[in-house]
Amino acid sequence: MTNILRLIAPLAAALLIAGCATTDPYSGQTERNKTGVGAAVGAAVGAAAGALSGDGSTSRRDRALIGAAVGAAAGGGVGAYMDRQENQLRQSVQGTGIEVDRRGDDIVLNMPSSVTFGFDSSELTSSARTALNDVGSVLQQYPDTRVNIAGHTDSTGSASYNQQLSERRAQAVGNYLSQSGVTRDRLNMTGYGQNQPVASNDSEQGRAQNRRVEITLTPIQDRFEQQ
Repeated sequence: MTNILRLIAPLAAALLIAGCATTDPYSGQTERNKTGVGAAVGAAVGAAAGALSGDGSTSRRDRALIGAAVGAAAGGGVGAYMDRQENQLRQSVQGTGIEVDRRGDDIVLNMPSSVTFGFDSSELTSSARTALNDVGSVLQQYPDTRVNIAGHTDSTGSASYNQQLSERRAQAVGNYLSQSGVTRDRLNMTGYGQNQPVASNDSEQGRAQNRRVEITLTPIQDRFEQQ
């Protein structure tokens, strides 16, 4: 296995360098392109799988190299696909208050309740509907992702009420995206109530951060492996 790692290390390093850092024109944040990173990870995984499936040392080496090539293509394909989707989403939500965060191959859209719903309501504001129209248009262009929608609240009020409110809000966002043309089989709506805070509920600022809906876009890996 040590020899196999020596074979794939230069390939992985080159692909990681390909994922060079860039500055996002909308957020001003420096980010690393995920295509090279995905390709490097795919190469490593593919090489390991290929090596383990071989019998003799020569066979293991050959299978590792083949696995690395296949894995790099699949990993790079996922990364490039999500890169393009991320760039379009950043443009579509610019100035709306919706934040876009990249977590590996996943893309997370954070919709604060202050711009998405009225107080103690699950009815979308007009500005939220406008933003979701644009988000829905992008999602239709990238059908090889699952759309997981999670509703969250702060800890004000009873836990049971907050659970129900988070579920209604997740459903409201999911239903609107469906009406905008995103197919239902891609959508998963879940409410988490007050159970997954991202900040302290001891301050108004923290509670405002916790009241949110997150849309997580996850690549459907099987579709990339078949390409």
